[in-house]
Amino acid sequence: MPARTVSALDLGELAQNSYQVQEILSPGGEFEGQRPSMEVSVPTPLTAALSNPIPLLHSPLTKGENDMSKIAWVTGAGTGIGEAAAIGLAQDGYTIVLTGRRREPLEDVAARITAAGGEAVVETGDLGKAADVQRIVDAIQARFGRLDLLVSNAGLNIVERDWKRISPEGIETLINGNLFSAFYCARAVLPMMRAQGGGQMIHTASMAGRFVSPMSGPGYAASKHAVVAMSHSINMEECGNGIRSTSLCPGEVNTPILDKRPNKLTPEQRAEMVQPEDCANMIRYIAAQPPHVCINEVLITPTRNRGYLAAQARPL
Repeated sequence: MPARTVSALDLGELAQNSYQVQEILSPGGEFEGQRPSMEVSVPTPLTAALSNPIPLLHSPLTKGENDMSKIAWVTGAGTGIGEAAAIGLAQDGYTIVLTGRRREPLEDVAARITAAGGEAVVETGDLGKAADVQRIVDAIQARFGRLDLLVSNAGLNIVERDWKRISPEGIETLINGNLFSAFYCARAVLPMMRAQGGGQMIHTASMAGRFVSPMSGPGYAASKHAVVAMSHSINMEECGNGIRSTSLCPGEVNTPILDKRPNKLTPEQRAEMVQPEDCANMIRYIAAQPPHVCINEVLITPTRNRGYLAAQARPL
């Protein structure tokens, strides 16, 4: 193996990957205020990687068969997490199918992807309707012949969300928008993924899908709990078919869904939250894992967690 002198900053990553590291001290064992250099025996591929480091949260896309780009279907792709995920995955080499109810924001995202050298197509639809979902999946099958990644991100909340005010129509809106949409998408793509020998799904759930809070409302919490359960059940039944599913559970994220909060938030409060690009980076990291790795669930929250801070302020 070739020897390579690397900085101390490289050392942690090398050690984590079980490379043998031997410290070479300068004469007299003193560094005179400088960081030590290390001589490390590393394989040739890693030597190249150190010269051209990749971002921590994602790795370059491995092309599929026949050197064709992998295909990702991103729902709720016109704004927020879906928009950021679509742009990021396109940067990683995916061809993106963008879905949402409104064509205009989807066309805007598609234009930015293509302007940057990527590929994107728009398929509008109401994902709370099984027929719309199946139509889009049939179009993906006809155009590309495969689907490697589903980012099931469509979701919503309502203002009148507590038990005192929620209406039957509000309940239907929440269950359709958050649960039925995710269920219909997963069910529709499974036959294609089984036939091609594998595939990946990432479902944007919520911290409300793990922890019940009055802030989110009972309908949103119940629907997101169901999405988490749905995702785990896919792994239980489909792991033998090479299909992987992840439930991504963010805390407060600065997206347009916050406009539905009964109590309005200040720009300063929103700036302290997880941003759509943060979630997109996590989605890109999950998508970059090799086929033998399944990340079942991820919780991601703001460091300055307003729920924790509120609990600290309450007397014991």
